[in-house]
Amino acid sequence: MMPPSISENIRKKSVSAYDVAVIGAGAAGLFCAGLAAAQGWQTVLIDHRQKVAEKIRISGGGRCNFTNIHSQPANFLSDNPHFAKSALARFTPQDFISLIERHNIPYHEKKLGQLFCDNSAQDIIDMLLVECSAHGVSNAFGVSVTAIRREESTFHIETDNVPIIADRLVVATGGLSIPKIGATGFGYEIARQFGLPVIAPRAGLVPLTFTDQMRADCANLSGLSVEADVQCGKTSFAEGLLFTHRGLSGPSILQISSYWQDSQNIAVNLAPEIDVAAYLLDQKKQNPRREATAALAQLLPKRLASQIIAWCGDDGRLADKADKRLNSLGAAVNNWQICPSGSEGYRTAEVTLGGVDTNALSSKDMQAKSCPGLYFIGEVVDVTGHLGGHNFQWAWASAYAAATQF
Repeated sequence: MMPPSISENIRKKSVSAYDVAVIGAGAAGLFCAGLAAAQGWQTVLIDHRQKVAEKIRISGGGRCNFTNIHSQPANFLSDNPHFAKSALARFTPQDFISLIERHNIPYHEKKLGQLFCDNSAQDIIDMLLVECSAHGVSNAFGVSVTAIRREESTFHIETDNVPIIADRLVVATGGLSIPKIGATGFGYEIARQFGLPVIAPRAGLVPLTFTDQMRADCANLSGLSVEADVQCGKTSFAEGLLFTHRGLSGPSILQISSYWQDSQNIAVNLAPEIDVAAYLLDQKKQNPRREATAALAQLLPKRLASQIIAWCGDDGRLADKADKRLNSLGAAVNNWQICPSGSEGYRTAEVTLGGVDTNALSSKDMQAKSCPGLYFIGEVVDVTGHLGGHNFQWAWASAYAAATQF
């Protein structure tokens, strides 16, 4: 279901006037528009694409990981780690769960508190569109904004269709991740136009890549996955790791990618439940004629065990190896030190790190401190969640913070 169109207004008026204009019909924009209209504000929702909410549609393998029951401020990155606390406290995962239950959307919990639709992500999109439609949100889908200016207390929005004026302007344009579904840096341009600083964006929750021999070795292991503990600096994640044709992916790598910086080493424990050195030393006593590859293959997939032996140049019988060599081999498994050359970038990144500087916004209502009536919500803001539904929770919470304070 689609919200009512402004096409009639286009034919009848030279300018369409609203209390609230929301640019960006993704998760945050759709939710904010519906909430604003529910309070009686005349609201228009603008998006340059005719088919909106594509990031919702493709999320969670098509089932939308729409929140996480454990979502809290510690699950978010920002230059100001305290900024998100207010919005997250005022609109919780349970609040969104109550909404989807009112719409009779079936859902289930996967691991670590992640909630998914039973059927399809389209259920979430339809719910948000129904909320917009029920409260009379006008839509301008497939309409591009060409210029914005502020005259006194009113925003004048020029488009490739009808001009729009609004007392309040909400920017919910998202970040740069997954450009094939329409992602742009337009929200950052708006922020800079009105004098708001922008923390340099970069790809987050993204696979990491290598060059030269390590890339070739990862390609040979492509498709192989293990549970791993991945650490960068003081931050670590214990989840699945996947070898790809270009490097590493899987939840643990996607999570750590948001903390990794160029030229930084990452420590990977490929057998987090086992002291591999101690195991090998014991095997040397118990099965001295056993080959090192065979011993490791009891702990790891055979292909990975063989690759680690190749990296260490340490095949042969355990009995023939000094304890120091076995300790080194164990460390290669429990403390594999790697330095990625880069990431897959925005093409496959699930989120964009950085964005509108939170120091320029009110944590109470997401409003620009220097420009009353201008708001930024969702991914365009320098608040980025961990993998597992947290970024959707930020979209809902930041939208609620803005829409309920107009």
